Amino acid sequence: MGRAAQRCAARLVLFGLLSLVGACNLLTPIVFLGEHKKRVHPEFDKLPGKQVAVLVWTDASTQFDYQFARIELATYLADKLQTELSQRDQGTVLVDPRDVDDFLQSHPEAQVDPYQVGRQFDADYVIFIEVLRMQIRDPDQPQFLRGRIEASVSVHDIRTDPDLPQRYELTPVACFYPDDQAVLHTATNSTLIREATYRKFAEVVARKFYEHLVDL
Repeated sequence: MGRAAQRCAARLVLFGLLSLVGACNLLTPIVFLGEHKKRVHPEFDKLPGKQVAVLVWTDASTQFDYQFARIELATYLADKLQTELSQRDQGTVLVDPRDVDDFLQSHPEAQVDPYQVGRQFDADYVIFIEVLRMQIRDPDQPQFLRGRIEASVSVHDIRTDPDLPQRYELTPVACFYPDDQAVLHTATNSTLIREATYRKFAEVVARKFYEHLVDL
């Protein structure tokens, strides 16, 4: 092949590549059109500039199976809220869940009394989580793991006037991890699934208190 023919072939190859790139660029907007996000407003937007305590209640059977579930869930949620609200410069202060747990140890009646907890820590609001169901093992197949937490969520206004509403009911939460299927039970997996379930639960609950984006 002569040089002229080689240059012609090179131009054809280059033209083909440019055409392909151009076609890809034309397709790009179509691909990204499917990647929409929806802005979600908070269910409860009164936390900025306030002091907030998190109170978690679990029944006796859950407490027996997961001895530290109460403080662990409270800690994951308080940490997630503090991180997200601080990033948004909202000036919210979360009471240390360890202090709340110490108080509950000496005042067990306060486990179901958000107002007592709120007054003890000079909080403006108490987020009260009532865990209705919690499991890490699949109940039908105990050799498999799939985290599940179902809970009600309410916010209690500690400083409001008596004539105004003091309790705000938010939508309940049903959280699963993994989303699709269970994983085989091992000592390592048990810890990993439990912690991942706690993190996901904390994220789902925390999102009730700040604006965020979700995929459509």
